Amino acid sequence: MDDVLVQRQGAVQGLTFNRAHKKNAITAAMYQAIAQGIAEAEADPSLRVILIQGQPDAFSAGNDLEDFLKHPPKDDDAPVFQFLRAISQATKPIVAAVAGNAVGVGTTLLLHCDVVYATQTARFSLPFAQLALCPEAASSWLLPRVAGYQRAAEKLLFGEPFDVNEAVAMGFVNRVVPADELADYAAKRAAQLAAMPAGSLRVTKQLMKGDSAHDVQARIRDEALEFGKRLVSPEAREAFTAFFEKRKPDFSRFS
Repeated sequence: MDDVLVQRQGAVQGLTFNRAHKKNAITAAMYQAIAQGIAEAEADPSLRVILIQGQPDAFSAGNDLEDFLKHPPKDDDAPVFQFLRAISQATKPIVAAVAGNAVGVGTTLLLHCDVVYATQTARFSLPFAQLALCPEAASSWLLPRVAGYQRAAEKLLFGEPFDVNEAVAMGFVNRVVPADELADYAAKRAAQLAAMPAGSLRVTKQLMKGDSAHDVQARIRDEALEFGKRLVSPEAREAFTAFFEKRKPDFSRFS
C-alpha cells in the first residue's frame, strides 16, 4: 500500500510511513502492512535488519482516531495486535529513524526497536491518559524499566510532549543526528549491522531480552484488555468528541 513503503535496500528491509498529509497517522491497513513487512524480513534469511522511518516533518501522529473508532480491534488477530506481536517478537535488529512528532504508538513502538536515531526536531508524547485511555505496546512495563518509574509516570500520566534531549536522557533514543543526515545515517548504521554475523546479532538480542519477552507479551495483552474497556467509556467518548470538535474536554462529571 502507498501509505507504507516497503523497500528492500540490500540486506535491509526498509519500512517507511508515507502518509504525510495525515502526519503519518496509522490506520488499520498500515498496521497490517508494517506487520507483514516485519514478517517478511523475519522469514527471509537474506534480510538481516529492519529499518523503520517516517517523513522529515513527521514520524507518526499515532493512531488515526477516526479510522480507529470506525475499525476498533475486536480480537487478537486485529491488525494493531499483529503489528505489536511482530515488532515485539522480531528476532532481527530493528533500527528507527525519527524526525518530527512521534505521538502515542509513534513513541511506544520505539521501545521495541534496538537502536533509535532522531533529529533535534523530534518531539515525543504519550497522551493516552489525556484521551481517557491507557498505555499500549507494553509501554507501561517497558518505559519504567528504560527511563525509571518517576520519569515514566510523568510522561504517561500527564501526556505532555517532550523533546529529543529528554528522550536521550530517558534512554530510548541513542543519538541526535542532524536533520539532513538522518536518513543516510540510519541507513548506513542498518547496513553496518546487516554486514555483521546474523547469528551473533540474533543471539545477542535474544540474550538481552531474556525473560522479559514473556512479561512484554503478557503486558501487551493486559493493556489491550484495559484499552478496550476504556475505549467505550463515557470519559473516552467525551475525549474523542472534544478532539473532533477542537475543544478542551470536560471530565469533571466523571468519577
